[in-house]
Amino acid sequence: MARKKHYKRTPRSNTKWTDIIRENDKWETYYKQLNLFNGDDAEWESFKLYFQKDLPLTFRITGSRKHANEIFSIFKEKHLPTLTNVEFEGQEIKAPVQLPWYPDHFAWQLDVPKKVIRKNEQFAKTQRFLVLETASGNISRQEAVSMIPPLLLNVESHHSVLDMCAAPGSKTAQLIESLHKDTDEPTGFVIANDSDMRRSYMMVHQLKRINSANYLVVNHDAQYFPRIQLDKLNKKNILKFDRILCDVPCSGDGTMRKNVNIWNDWTYQNGLGLHALQYNILNRGLQLLQAGGRLVYSTCSLNPIENEAVIAQALRKWGDDIKLVDCSHELPGLIRSRGLSQWNVVDRNGEKKDKDDETKVDSWFPPSEEEKQKFSLDRCMRVYPHQQNTGGFFIAVIEKKEQAVEKEINEDLKVLASGVENISIKKTEESTKEISESKKEKVSLPLDAINEPFVFIDPAHEVLKSCWKFYGISEDYDKTTCLVRSHTGEPNKTIFKVCPRIRDIIQCNDEKLKVIYSGVKFLVYQRSDIECAWRIHSEVLPSLKHHLGSERIIAGDMDTLKVLFTEPFPTLEFFHEAKVDPNFIEQVKSLSSGCAFVKVSREDDTKEDLLVPVWVGVNSINVMISKESVHELLYRIYGIETKATDNPKAR
Repeated sequence: MARKKHYKRTPRSNTKWTDIIRENDKWETYYKQLNLFNGDDAEWESFKLYFQKDLPLTFRITGSRKHANEIFSIFKEKHLPTLTNVEFEGQEIKAPVQLPWYPDHFAWQLDVPKKVIRKNEQFAKTQRFLVLETASGNISRQEAVSMIPPLLLNVESHHSVLDMCAAPGSKTAQLIESLHKDTDEPTGFVIANDSDMRRSYMMVHQLKRINSANYLVVNHDAQYFPRIQLDKLNKKNILKFDRILCDVPCSGDGTMRKNVNIWNDWTYQNGLGLHALQYNILNRGLQLLQAGGRLVYSTCSLNPIENEAVIAQALRKWGDDIKLVDCSHELPGLIRSRGLSQWNVVDRNGEKKDKDDETKVDSWFPPSEEEKQKFSLDRCMRVYPHQQNTGGFFIAVIEKKEQAVEKEINEDLKVLASGVENISIKKTEESTKEISESKKEKVSLPLDAINEPFVFIDPAHEVLKSCWKFYGISEDYDKTTCLVRSHTGEPNKTIFKVCPRIRDIIQCNDEKLKVIYSGVKFLVYQRSDIECAWRIHSEVLPSLKHHLGSERIIAGDMDTLKVLFTEPFPTLEFFHEAKVDPNFIEQVKSLSSGCAFVKVSREDDTKEDLLVPVWVGVNSINVMISKESVHELLYRIYGIETKATDNPKAR
């Protein structure tokens, strides 16, 4: 069999390259002895061959956007036909394939070499389309198997959700999108946690594209995730989560198609060394889970020591309070294999170990015959690369039974770590704080990272009072959730907005939670020589648009909007010469300088109202959205294709 090569720079030179051979005898020996395919040699060879291939590009359309079907239609009608029956250098290129198990036809796979995407005109246009929609938050480029765990959580708009090991954030984004699927103003929220401070900050860039006020990014060791109070005066009022994602750190051998260094780095020890950490995180998640709630445990590893053995230990410890959920009927179209109930344990040297050996961890070993019947580990889900041309993944869905409530009072007072029980929460928090402080001195944060406290502003503050009045914001809008990132607590540059439940969490846990980021930009300071010095930021519009008064809203049509998108700094005279609706010009003239909004009703089948922020000058009007958003709207609404180098002067 031909060996797949990958090239890697050697650390001592910028010019020499070495080959990474996608072979590892230890890996092959270990997985062969697991007998994953019941002795079927042909399936084993297919399994291995797919691991040696590059991973295809996959993306999903953001289902929380009202225009998601429009994005899907554009891809289906304008791109898919031109990407079918394509030849490149004498070879037929695979057409994009829909992921049959993803809801609403919103996830697709392109198994195309990079040189085809660069050199073929049609694929290059599709690549530009994906880049535009990704920058605007309408599309997420995400590995197919990574999309599975959030779907199985079945998140609804009112749920409290914890993502325990969230970075880089693609699954977290899915969870937040689920909150917004049926409403612009969900009452639920997502707390996204990661133990690495830099990765936590980097995750913010992924999540900000969603424009949601319903998430909170925090930085804690997931094993010791702190109890969150909901009432400062009542310490027993502790937050329990309806949904928890436990996508734990792992050896990552399911990702060898994209992380080719794992071929060189894989050893028997990798899975053994992570087992305790993975169990501790899962155990903490179960402690924080609401009775009747659902938790998904997942890894991008296929090693049973990191997967079924961890689940078995949780079932062993929690007894009848939890159960594995049979998800075989969920996500129809997804080819998956059942979990394992039997496996061999080998030490770091590859030697088989028995449970009676002195050097052992009992929870590494498979369940007893009695436990096998009780645990039903076959309800776990294994996804193998050759089944649908994906990476490798493991998923288990756990539900906590209602009768687990009484146990929680005591169980929540302890954390299991490396075989030592009854470690108090207070001690763990102190240890975590010490680790965090040392990290703070060493870690290099992104340049735009904000390291300031969260201070909520009184809605009667003069700045806010002037904005409520100027923009005609209705009384039913919650005005107690505005905050600044400032030691002074005074609004100077930017005012943020969070949902009410996130506000309560921040205020009640200001000394316990290490908060990295939350909310959307609401108001941005512009200039002081006009009636209202603050403009409304586009990030907050999805939740604010239903509460805006009509005083600063200008009715427009599609032709007027097109002029705003294509002309840099158009004057009112230019609009007059362009023969746009005279009523539009009169409306603009009647407004004082400052932020306003152009409202346009679509004339096509979407029937979608567009609300675009603009800046009204003495004799001009300009859109106040990003360059990427302008490019995206021009293409989606008007079919105008732009290049990355084009630069409409949007603000």
